Amino acid sequence: MTVEVRPYDPRDRAGLVAAFGAAGAGAPGGEAWGHEPSVADVYLTPYLDLEPASVFVVTVDDLPAGYLAGCVDDAAFPSEEERFEVAARRHRIRLRPRPALYLARAAYDARVCRGRGEPVAEELDDPRWPSHLHIDIAAEARGTGAGARLMELWFDRLRSVGSPGCYLQTSAENARAIGFFEHVGFRKHGPTPVVPGSRYQGRIMHQQTMVRETTR
Repeated sequence: MTVEVRPYDPRDRAGLVAAFGAAGAGAPGGEAWGHEPSVADVYLTPYLDLEPASVFVVTVDDLPAGYLAGCVDDAAFPSEEERFEVAARRHRIRLRPRPALYLARAAYDARVCRGRGEPVAEELDDPRWPSHLHIDIAAEARGTGAGARLMELWFDRLRSVGSPGCYLQTSAENARAIGFFEHVGFRKHGPTPVVPGSRYQGRIMHQQTMVRETTR
């Protein structure tokens, strides 16, 4: 098995989009609202289109098996909410039974949290960490060092543009992911608010924000 980690090439696009679901399979919250094309149009394809220099790819025997998709400046990139709305309209997910159920549950969860005075998940807005990333690696590439190499390329990118640091957001229930991020220098930051709509093994899920300075 040959594993390669390298910068994204536009010729990778079709294969990377096709591998999107497998890269996140099995992780708590990995299926999001249950419609893979629209999920990809929030967490992957905008980065390929708008900031390809911040995307890095894992291949196994020349086939895409993971990626890191980043943004060096949140202020210059569409927010997650904006990306979701574009994807929702494009794929008409509010008319699809499974996403519609998710959205109804999300609205209910948000109302409950507001009633209790509890925060809900949101993106981090802090000048200390203006950059962010998403990373997913398929099972066949895990344990090969590919994840650590993706992070090395990403932080080389941040140093080259002068970003002081970045954040990522994962599920507080995803112990494997949190352990990996801590291993490569991230630390937990802030509370773990509810992610409206998301469930894992029948339980409400929570957001874990993690941060790392570029110089570390």
